[in-house]
Formats: sequence, C-alpha cells, structure tokens
Amino acid sequence: MIPIKDSVPSYSFPIVMLTLIVTNVVVFFYEQSVPESLVREFFFQYGLVARRFFEDEGLNRKLISIFTSMFIHGGFWHLLGNMWFLWVFGDNVEDRFGHFRFLMLYLLSGIVAAILQVSFNPNDVTPMVGASGSIAGVLGAYLILFPNASILTLVPIFIFVTFIHIPAFFFLALWFALQFIYGISSFTLTTSIAWWAHVGGFLSGIVLAFMLPKKTKRIA
Repeated sequence: MIPIKDSVPSYSFPIVMLTLIVTNVVVFFYEQSVPESLVREFFFQYGLVARRFFEDEGLNRKLISIFTSMFIHGGFWHLLGNMWFLWVFGDNVEDRFGHFRFLMLYLLSGIVAAILQVSFNPNDVTPMVGASGSIAGVLGAYLILFPNASILTLVPIFIFVTFIHIPAFFFLALWFALQFIYGISSFTLTTSIAWWAHVGGFLSGIVLAFMLPKKTKRIA
C-alpha cells in the first residue's frame, strides 16, 4: 500500500519538514559524488555500526553516529520511500506541534529507533543508514493526532492497481503490525532492513504525541 495524500488540511508552512527533505536529498546527491572506491568507507564512517556503537566511549560519539546515519540512504528508492512518507504525513504533524517540537519529535524518534535496533543486534557490523526510524516516529504521532483522517492509498491487486480511502488508524496500525512481524522474523532470517528501528521510532512517536505540548486546534 502506498499513501498518496491525507484528508487533513495544514494551516502552516511546513518549513522543518521541507528542510529535512531537502537536506536528505542534498546528502544523497553528495553520496553519489563519492568515488566508488570510497563508498564502503563512507558508509562505515557515517552510518551507525552496532558493534562500534557499544565499543565507542563517550555519549557524544554515539549521538553523532546516530545523527549522521539519519541523513544517509542506501539508494534512490530507499530515499524516495522515506521522503514520500514524510511528505504525506509530516506537514500535519508539524502543523499540530509547531516547528521546534516537530523537529524534537523527529530527532528523538530517530535516536530511540537506532538504540532499539542496535540493542537487538549488538554484534552487527553492517552500517545502518536512513531516516526510517525518525519518519516512523512521525507516523506514530500521526496515529494519535489524526486517527480518523482518510488516507488515499494506492493498492496493487495482482496486475492491477486501484485507489481507495483508508482510515489513518487502520493504515498505520497495519503498517506497524507488519514492521513488528518482520522484526520478529529477523531473529531467524537474514535481512538488510532495520525493522526494529521502525518499531522503536513508531512507539517513540506515540509516546511523544502524548508528552509534547500541542498547538490549539483550529475550528473551521
């Protein structure tokens, strides 16, 4: 299922969301300029490596590795998928929280997501990259803030595709259930996707949706 747009109007300009999208795109283009012989070194330097995370001394080095990994993507489709979800759901969450608190939600969700992922795979030496954990936090917050919203969704049925409106609660609950199931399966099956980062980010977004102050609702 691919979300196309939601039914919730946004009343403020999503400057933080757009800045995050532009930043991720700019970093991706920089990645493409890295010589092929140095690509592996680039990912190991700026990605989050679980074993190194637990071996590193100092909180600053751990946080820096988490932060840099949030803005690196493993390929065009990885980037596009993440940025598309952020585009569809991020503006309303930023509108409801305000710019600064939305950025807090995004970054804190990314931190929680990364820590949960490396905790489940402490000996992994594969660099973890991508904004998925942070964006999962945005999805978790959206679930709490706009459960009754309608999500126009592209649904493939065999060789055909159709567009249907799905309640946000159902769409996001199903998305989370799939991440959790895939996370459980990762204990026995090899995977290149950080499923537990998705789970951790989503749960973090739910918690922060209750904790962070929100702007007063507008009445039409």
